Amino acid sequence: MSVATPSVQDLGTTHEEKTEVLHSTEKQDSAVFKEDGVDTSSVSAEEENEYPDGGLRAWLVVLGAVCNNAATWGLINSWGVFQAYYETNTLSTVSPSTIAWIGSIQYSLVFLPGLLVGRMFDLGYHKLPLLVASTVFILTTFLTAECTQYWHFLLCQSIVVGISCGTIYGPTMASVPHWWKKRLGLVLGIVAVGSSIGGTVFPIIARNLIPVVGFKWTMRIIGFILLGILGVGNLTIARRIPPVYVSGGLLNLAAFKSKPYSLYCLSGLVTFLGLYTVLTYIDVSASGELGADFSFYLVSIANASSGVGRYIFGKLSDRYGPLNLMIPMTTCAALLTYAWPFAHTKASLVVVAVLYGFSSGTYISLLVFPIMSMGTNDDIGRRLGMFTSIIAIGALTGPPISGAINSRSGGYEAVGYYAGSVILLSVSMMLIVRYLLLGKPWGKI
Repeated sequence: MSVATPSVQDLGTTHEEKTEVLHSTEKQDSAVFKEDGVDTSSVSAEEENEYPDGGLRAWLVVLGAVCNNAATWGLINSWGVFQAYYETNTLSTVSPSTIAWIGSIQYSLVFLPGLLVGRMFDLGYHKLPLLVASTVFILTTFLTAECTQYWHFLLCQSIVVGISCGTIYGPTMASVPHWWKKRLGLVLGIVAVGSSIGGTVFPIIARNLIPVVGFKWTMRIIGFILLGILGVGNLTIARRIPPVYVSGGLLNLAAFKSKPYSLYCLSGLVTFLGLYTVLTYIDVSASGELGADFSFYLVSIANASSGVGRYIFGKLSDRYGPLNLMIPMTTCAALLTYAWPFAHTKASLVVVAVLYGFSSGTYISLLVFPIMSMGTNDDIGRRLGMFTSIIAIGALTGPPISGAINSRSGGYEAVGYYAGSVILLSVSMMLIVRYLLLGKPWGKI
């Protein structure tokens, strides 16, 4: 599926017409995606044919995206280690569900700025927001070292870090499809591996350095690491296609006239109500029985396995289509979420962490791929921005809901039932999206 493929808006058309719209290169080059007075046909056939799909500059963009993801999502995906540390140390008098709000707000705010940042990217503004956000992210990481009270962590590590990471994430992901088309799935998989690398390394750094140099110097060392990798990202991320003014401001509400787009946005919101539950609580749930020296590695194991899934299925998505891979692998993630609370041995927990990371990583790596194909590059920032702002609601409320269920039930079995069920609900929505786009049960999409 190519980046510039227009979405199928008219569900009354025949399957042959849909297939022609989705797969005909000639129609891609001349297609006009007109909604709410928007004409995104300005990406000409000549520009379409000039996608590098390789070369030094295109690969440097990939390198920058990997670095930015390693810094932002890598540290954010390490939240489980910080949750466990705060529960037993700095914030030991605060309930786990309250502490979880720090991580969930952080998660959600990565997505929330997408609406503004995406619109700015469409208009050609991405270098300055990227630089400012990177600077704020690094400085706030240093400030987190000085935090001692709950509201300190909520402000620094949750709100400011979340917004900064979101401002970095938006232009990073929107830049990639400017350089890649035929191998976009593979490249998105490689880019997503960056967050797995960071999510594997940062927990190990935190766990091993805190007993040696203390929490303050651990956060300072992480800040210096961020300085290096975000520096590479700022130097290499760039757009290729010149910006074109598209009317409508921050929102293109007419995009929601597309049933596939609207339902896919809703499915993303529902998915994030449960998807990060295992990563947030697997460390804490295992530490009581098996000890903190073992349990903290589970987050790194899950993130490392996630990187493998992101790369493999990113590559396969160019051949089979992203939704065809996201649906079965997200189903696996739901089933593993059910199984997680019943794993009580080291071997079973490692198996759950490996398989869960592998399956959930597939969903994360391909998350934006279907959205990219529902229109053209002119409006890609705004389209992604609306999507990420919607799924931010799920990312915000999911982990605290799980924490509250744990506090009420006194265990994680009910948490697993809740999180696994909402993930399965999102899978059913993706199945409907798939059928609306294809018009038949089977096919590449």
